[in-house]
Amino acid sequence: MRLANLEGRATIVTDDGLIDVATSSQGAFSTSVDKCISQLALLQRWYESAQPAIGEATTPAELFGDRRLGPVVTNPQQIFAIGVNYRSHAEEMNRTLPEEPMVFTKFVSALCGPNDELPVPSDTTDFEVELVAIIGATARNLSEELALTAVAGYCVGQDFSERTLQMKGSPSQFSLAKSFRHFMPIGPWLTTPDELGDVNKLSIGCRVNDIQYQASNTDDMVFGVAQLVTYLSNVVELRPGDVIFTGSPHGVGVARRPPIFLKPGDRVVSEIEGLGRIENQAV
Repeated sequence: MRLANLEGRATIVTDDGLIDVATSSQGAFSTSVDKCISQLALLQRWYESAQPAIGEATTPAELFGDRRLGPVVTNPQQIFAIGVNYRSHAEEMNRTLPEEPMVFTKFVSALCGPNDELPVPSDTTDFEVELVAIIGATARNLSEELALTAVAGYCVGQDFSERTLQMKGSPSQFSLAKSFRHFMPIGPWLTTPDELGDVNKLSIGCRVNDIQYQASNTDDMVFGVAQLVTYLSNVVELRPGDVIFTGSPHGVGVARRPPIFLKPGDRVVSEIEGLGRIENQAV
């Protein structure tokens, strides 16, 4: 199942069209995507058994780039981000592979829709496509065997980064530098795990102005999704709607010679196999 936030309403995206969750369920489920994620198993059972009628005849491909789409969660309690989690990215940044996940956060005010404009705050703003996991259940102390049962689904994310602030001072300012306005687009919708197969074997990439800068696969991650969920849950309580940015592959602008950074007018397209794509215009 693919669950989108369309004009503020929880909407199921099918190959044939869109289903407004609250209207089609006659109020059994909320208009809020956040509340639907906390009841995702019930929602999925209702969808599969009720076979609700299609409303708007819009296909998934026609929604790519649609500015009506909002973030797949609107008010996450916790946002986790993982640094240096692709082997090839560690190599291009001349970093040794971490022995444990490197965890920081992106602040919630950076959250935005998958196709919102990106206000560029400086001339050293970088792009980093990432696989994003959305938590669907309260959980602590999960084993790796059970970790993925806490994941509601996945989406595409961009970990936009302002590199000057990030590298300024000691220690580095990762969280602040990655939390400017609209530095956290996620979407285009939440895709449930049953739609994907192996989440650790998905192609992932990012283009800027139709030039492919990032092209990799999630099998290059140092720590897979189950390992990350296990690691985090053994410290904090994970809660429905929590967001995990799982790291970026190689090809980021700061690692290039000369470096490549975003400027107003640039169009950033981020895409992951089976999850769709998001598009952000720099302004």
